[in-house]
Amino acid sequence: MEYVTRIVIIGGGPGGYEAALVAAQLGAEVTVVDCDGLGGASVLTDCVPSKTLIATAEVRTSFDSSYEELGITVDDGAVIGVDLGKVNRRVKRLALAQSHDITASVTRAGGRVLRGRGRLDPVREADGTRRVIVRAADGAEETLSADAVLIATGAHPREIPDALPDGERILNWTQVYDLDALPEELIVVGSGVTGAEFAGAYQALGSEVTLVSSRDRVLPGEDPDAAAVLEDVFRRRGMNVMARSRAQAAKRVGDRVEVTLADGRVISGTHCLMAVGSIPNSADMGLEESGVRLTESGHIWTDKVSRTSAPGVYAAGDCTGVLALASVAAMQGRIAMYHFLGDAVAPLNLKAVSANVFTDPEIATVGYSQADVDKGLIDARVVKLPLLRNPRAKMQGIRDGFVKMFCRPGTGIVVGGVVVAPRASELIHPIAIAVDNNLTVEQIANAFTVYPSLSGSVAEVARQLHTRKAQRES
Repeated sequence: MEYVTRIVIIGGGPGGYEAALVAAQLGAEVTVVDCDGLGGASVLTDCVPSKTLIATAEVRTSFDSSYEELGITVDDGAVIGVDLGKVNRRVKRLALAQSHDITASVTRAGGRVLRGRGRLDPVREADGTRRVIVRAADGAEETLSADAVLIATGAHPREIPDALPDGERILNWTQVYDLDALPEELIVVGSGVTGAEFAGAYQALGSEVTLVSSRDRVLPGEDPDAAAVLEDVFRRRGMNVMARSRAQAAKRVGDRVEVTLADGRVISGTHCLMAVGSIPNSADMGLEESGVRLTESGHIWTDKVSRTSAPGVYAAGDCTGVLALASVAAMQGRIAMYHFLGDAVAPLNLKAVSANVFTDPEIATVGYSQADVDKGLIDARVVKLPLLRNPRAKMQGIRDGFVKMFCRPGTGIVVGGVVVAPRASELIHPIAIAVDNNLTVEQIANAFTVYPSLSGSVAEVARQLHTRKAQRES
């Protein structure tokens, strides 16, 4: 009888379910242990729900910002209202449907889904086989034997001790979808990607928003030119952006919330959203006892093919602290299975990863960054082209945004790019293809683009880089 490799995956997020699909396709016996529903936080409480909410906000923003210029009239100055309860019910319905679709895909592929919490048994079997103990909600336990285990347990919102969420007025990003009414005055603490996305969305929906940032600017980890555009848009639309203001505490006072800053100032609103980072779900899982090394932050250390420090144990997703992106988690999970099951595999290449901030305008990036160039980590030429010059942008009333591209001075090979525009998540793709395949600015410049189109700016930036390269060589 032929032996079938047994894979146990703890966690059903993108890293887990994508790994399950690959392992099943390659003939392994797969069990996914999950306690919340396949899709994980990405589908149930984070990426899918937040982007669904943002999609509603985009419709209102697009109308509010351009209807007069485009010649659209509104009778009696009518204001478009938002039924947040209805919006959130749709958000939850779509998230649940996506989770069900993922579960169906895994089971159709031959995988088993087991509801419960999994942990590693530090004691391995005589032949070195790993054991995973699964505890169901009713306390019943089941032990699974595995030739390899993948940890894909994700992360949860970080909390400030003096600003603990209550789910009603002080919220984390998993709780906002329980609101039935739009917050009149929303204080968002944290100006990273999550904070900026929610601040922009709720402002577009009609909330009066104050964004509290402990840094000099919003999105401190993003391209500085892109962050400057977004902050300018936020302020122009009426958002109160408080830079260099660290929140120390938040408390309810009747039907309001008071947020105390480190310098003693107190700001007040009807609601407060805490977006101050995340904590990996790596505790109480028997990881360190099983030889899995954790970093100081509690993340699981992995190499470029998703191996941990313990033989036969892999990890993927937010619990590794590599890049908190669903696409990266999925790739880590797939790489882990390819590697363990002996299929062709390439190590994870983070310089080929596209990322997007779903604000309005969106900010999309790939490859080397402006910070890398400024620090001398790579020698690259840079051209930035404002969207104001783009004919399609003029037609649509788009004023904010740009396309920026980085290429090597001698060869013209594209090594990175930034797009700030509506649907930048779509426009970054040709630059991502160029980065991943070592294409040159000449190749991008010579490809036909539709006229008029926003993608024409990608080709125009490439042409300008090609011209500057030619001038430098002459």
